[in-house]
Amino acid sequence: MSTTNTASPQGGPARGGPARDAVLGRVRDALALAPREPVTVPRAYRTGRTLPDAERLELLTDRLVDYKAHVHPCTAAGTAATVAAVLNERSARLVGVPAGLDPAWLAAFDGEVRTDSADEPAPGLGALDGVVTASAVTCAETGTIFLDGGPDQGRRALSLVPDLHVCVVDLSSVTAGVPEAVARLVPGRPTTLISGPSATSDIELERVEGVHGPRTLDVIIRTDA
Repeated sequence: MSTTNTASPQGGPARGGPARDAVLGRVRDALALAPREPVTVPRAYRTGRTLPDAERLELLTDRLVDYKAHVHPCTAAGTAATVAAVLNERSARLVGVPAGLDPAWLAAFDGEVRTDSADEPAPGLGALDGVVTASAVTCAETGTIFLDGGPDQGRRALSLVPDLHVCVVDLSSVTAGVPEAVARLVPGRPTTLISGPSATSDIELERVEGVHGPRTLDVIIRTDA
C-alpha cells in the first residue's frame, strides 16, 4: 500500500483543504467590497438619562446583590467606621491600598496597611488579606463599577490579586446607564469593569468564584459624598 503526503508551500503537511480555501475566498470577497476611505461611524448614543438619588441607590444595590456582592450604605462621615467594620468582619488584618487613597478612610482600622503604586509596588500582593480602593464611576443599571487607574484606585493588579476587594463608591458618581457612565471616563486610561466578585462556570454550570479576581466584593456606597 502506498501513501501520498501532500506538503504545504512552507514544507509542512497541507492543512485545511477545500474548507480553508472557501473561508479565505469569502474573506477576499469581503475585503474587495470594503470601502477604501475611512468610514465615520455614528456615535449618537442615548445619553442624559438621570434618576433621583434614592432610585439610583436602590437600582445599584439590587444589581450588586444579584451579582453576590455585599453592599454597605454609609454617610461620608461614617466612611472610616464602615471600612473598618467590613475589614474586621472579613478578618482582614493585612490590607493594601493605592497611594492616592484618602488615609482618613483607614483611620479606624487597627490592622497593617501597605501602600501600593506603580513607582513602588507593594511586595507580595498575594499575601494581602484584601484591598481598599475608590472608584471612578458606577452604572446603576448594570451594577458595574469602573476603575480607571486613578491615584485612589491604583494599579489593576492591586484590585485583582487579593481575594477581598472593598470598593468605596460615591453616589454622586453613579449614573443611570452605561452611555452616561462611559461619557464620564477619561479616554486612554486603563479601565477595569467590575460586575460582582470574580466568578466563572465549568461545563456543568457549577459556579466557581475567585478564579481570576477577588472572591469577595464589598461595596461601600457613600450616600452624601
